[in-house]
Amino acid sequence: MNIIKMLASLALAFTSSFSMAENGVTDKEVVIGQFAAISGPAAQLGLRMQLGMQTYFNALNAQGGVNGRTIRLITRDDGYEPEKAAAAARALIREDKVFALAGSVGTPTGLAALPILSEEQVPLVGMFTGAQALREPFNRHVFHVRASYFDETERIVQHLTTLGVKKIAVFYQNDAYGKAGLDGMVRALDKRKLKSVATATVERNSVDVAKALETILKSEPEAVVQIGAYKSCAAFIKQARVKGYGGQFFNVSFVGSKALADELGEAGQGVVISQVVPFPYAPSSPIVREYQQRMVEAGQKDFDFSSMEGYLTARVLVEGLRRAGRTLTRDALITGLESMKEVNLGGFIVNYSANDHQGSDFIDLTIIGRDGKFKR
Repeated sequence: MNIIKMLASLALAFTSSFSMAENGVTDKEVVIGQFAAISGPAAQLGLRMQLGMQTYFNALNAQGGVNGRTIRLITRDDGYEPEKAAAAARALIREDKVFALAGSVGTPTGLAALPILSEEQVPLVGMFTGAQALREPFNRHVFHVRASYFDETERIVQHLTTLGVKKIAVFYQNDAYGKAGLDGMVRALDKRKLKSVATATVERNSVDVAKALETILKSEPEAVVQIGAYKSCAAFIKQARVKGYGGQFFNVSFVGSKALADELGEAGQGVVISQVVPFPYAPSSPIVREYQQRMVEAGQKDFDFSSMEGYLTARVLVEGLRRAGRTLTRDALITGLESMKEVNLGGFIVNYSANDHQGSDFIDLTIIGRDGKFKR
């Protein structure tokens, strides 16, 4: 009888241990998933985000990983389309059986995947979007590394109005991302008792900007704030310059700064972009020096804001994994991340709590110079 009881106890213990095991975790490895645009007009956003994360993971793995486990990244391409993003997130969780997600790209894609994350109770760290709809209502499973579009548009409008610029138009992408940026602009302008002189839209993954250009130029704005991706924003700027428009152009960080500068060429001079990560081109802080060193070690000499964001996202995720401990569960990861109070990652401060998952409110303004290089 004692033997039977002992065997039953062992079986129960094994069953309990097995039922508690998390997908994507072995004694030697943690599997992380990413859904992002790897193809299509927004591909550079996903590719550079992926590069930044993989660069850090590779360096970490070479040193033995985190708590004895290396990290493997699986990326699925969503083409910056919501339906594909939902399918990619579901496949990463159910087919690839990842432990957690990181580095997703976009507002409409993030919103499409959100119900799946909640249903499956899988954490996602570092969404490449500043949309308020992905911050409110609060979601326990989503951790933002970057500041919000409200923060970015407030900084842009503050800068413009300080210079005396009040005739401001808004060119935005006709989806959840563009409308999130527009909401931020309306909020920032209302605060100063101002309204935009014109608004016009472009469809996602399109460069058909002719009608928007006509609408906005009619209003003779002193500045145009753009809430779009690099292809459509570059098309708008180039065509506006051909038509003789001499005003200022401002973009939020999601545009893809380096990709925008590359698309614009000589037409890029003077275009301003708000940023949510440290300036990646000058080794002025420990985190940037670390990023540059790891990129060079990986054979990557082209620094940019998007891969810098990917690198920071990976750093934050790994700090959460480290704090979760060797007995790794998704709840432990969430608890580990929420324990990050004013954590200084070499000059970039991250601060989470049990009811606030926006890790940073850092905003900077940069400008494209005559040579296509960025200046602060």
